[in-house]
Formats: sequence, structure tokens, C-alpha cells
Amino acid sequence: MTTDLDVELTEAGRKLFAGEWQFFWASPSVETLPPMAGIEVAFAGRSNVGKSSLINALTGRNALARTSHTPGRTQELIFFENTADKDKPNSLRLVDMPGYGYASAPKSQIASWTMLIHKFLQGRANLARVYVLIDSRHGFKDADTDVLTTLDKSAVSYQVVLTKSDQVKKSELDKTIASTQEALRKHPAAFPETLVTSSRTGDGMSELRAAMVKLLRERTS
Repeated sequence: MTTDLDVELTEAGRKLFAGEWQFFWASPSVETLPPMAGIEVAFAGRSNVGKSSLINALTGRNALARTSHTPGRTQELIFFENTADKDKPNSLRLVDMPGYGYASAPKSQIASWTMLIHKFLQGRANLARVYVLIDSRHGFKDADTDVLTTLDKSAVSYQVVLTKSDQVKKSELDKTIASTQEALRKHPAAFPETLVTSSRTGDGMSELRAAMVKLLRERTS
């Protein structure tokens, strides 16, 4: 049942992402992170899970985040901001994190990215939530569980977002949602609700935007 609050959050989410979003920082190491400001939400996931495509769909910008058919192309923490809100104390920043797991890069480079991800998660005071993206076609993998454990230890709030839902039959998607919910019961820092999205069709984007509006309000109340 849709409530008046749901409608209001959906509209507020549309307005939040209707502005002009732009790239403003790239960090290959913890030492090069931008000064902490505003409220940050980060997107984590295995290589090729669709992080960049989701950010593009979320902001309505086809080429804001770089997409690639080659896993592991994002090698830095990439920051985006809304140009209209960037000087406000509670402005929202989006962070595209390097994909973990398989990547077409040397093992030493992959280890470096992994260390960057873990250090960022543990030391960013204005990081309000991490959205952990899981491919609807495959569900949880060992690499995902490792990241969830790090988030639990770091006491960073996170929420699972299933991607590419349009590429899965409904019956299989329902099974993945159920197994995801069951797995999350073992993780204390996990947000209980799983979001289901498709960057290609736009399904789930309004719900994700509304979730971010709610998060911003909770952080600033």
C-alpha cells in the first residue's frame, strides 16, 4: 500500500536527482581523498555488477559514470556531486568504488584496490551508507560476503541492491530476493529491506532515490 509519505519521498527523490550532477574527484589512495564534507553514500560491488550504469540511471546522466564491458576498469574512488547543492552543509555526494573480485588487472593492483576499499569504509566519518550491489542473475558470492563482514566490523550502515533484474525470470528473481534476505539476517549492520533495480528499464530507481532522501533526513534531523 502506497502512503502519502511514500509519494512525498518519491517526489523529493526525483527533485534531488533532477539537478546537474558532475564528477569532482578521483582518489587512487586514502591519502588523496577529498576533505570530508556533506553526506556521502557509496556504491560497492563485484566487477561488472553494474555500478556505473546504476549511477547513470540514478542521476539521469548517460555518461556521468564510466561504464565498460571490461571488469575492473574503475580503479579509484570516484566522487560525484550535485552542482546546485555542493556548497550546502548537508549536500549529497555519490562515491563509485572500485569493483572487487575478478578484474583484468595484475593481482598486486587488485590487492591495492581492495585495501583502498576497506580503508575507506573504516575511516570516513561522513559516509552515511554503502549500497552493496549484487547481480540478480548470480546472487551472493564469497567476495560479497567478505565485504559485508568488513562493513559489519566497521559499523557502516549498508543496504543491498539487486541489479540487472530485467535479465532474470520473475520466479528466479523471487528466489534470489528470498535467499538474499535470509543471508542478511546474519549481518547486524545490514539494512533489512533489499532494493531491486534495473538500470536499463529504470525499475527501482525511484525507490532508491526515496531511500536516499529518507537517509539524508535522518542524518540531519
